[in-house]
Amino acid sequence: MSAFDPAPEDEVDIDREIRIEKMKGELDDLADGSMISGGFGEVSREIEETFLTRICEFEKAAWDTNFNRLVQRGVEMIPPAELDETSLYAKLHDVLRALAEVRCFLENTDHLSDRELYTWLWAEALREETPDLSQLGGAWHISPIGGCDEHDMAIFLKYYANEKERHQLPEEFPSDAFAATLSVALQPRSEFACPEPP
Repeated sequence: MSAFDPAPEDEVDIDREIRIEKMKGELDDLADGSMISGGFGEVSREIEETFLTRICEFEKAAWDTNFNRLVQRGVEMIPPAELDETSLYAKLHDVLRALAEVRCFLENTDHLSDRELYTWLWAEALREETPDLSQLGGAWHISPIGGCDEHDMAIFLKYYANEKERHQLPEEFPSDAFAATLSVALQPRSEFACPEPP
């Protein structure tokens, strides 16, 4: 090996730079030339390559709804109005188990009755198209209060926030409309009870 030959790690770095630039080009093509990229300070090129690889896989993945994924797995998705309370309870647990298998997990649902939760899943949450993260090694976390509007924030504060969050948010968002919504949510916790399972 002469003094002008690159060291093996330099070859790896050059190959990595080529792969990174190729992936950035692919992502820009997928975004019809409007990809915006940035960073969070200095990151190793190895981490950047791993990140871009995952983003490329995500962007190229086939999209479908979790509703369809459950049906394809043999879960019968029955309209909520057709289920009595006993059947609804069993169906909800079937759906929750099947969702876990496709790497979809629920958060912030304790304020809903079983019927409200199943209805939200059946009518809204499972109808959104997403990549199949069970094939990509990731997971979805969905919440009925994910919209972050005033109503959702009031539910979050009422049922899920810790004491620090319950007092910090009104200080950060002192708008009159939000303050009125929060005044109800900030009642002592003992006045509010989450629905009990049947």
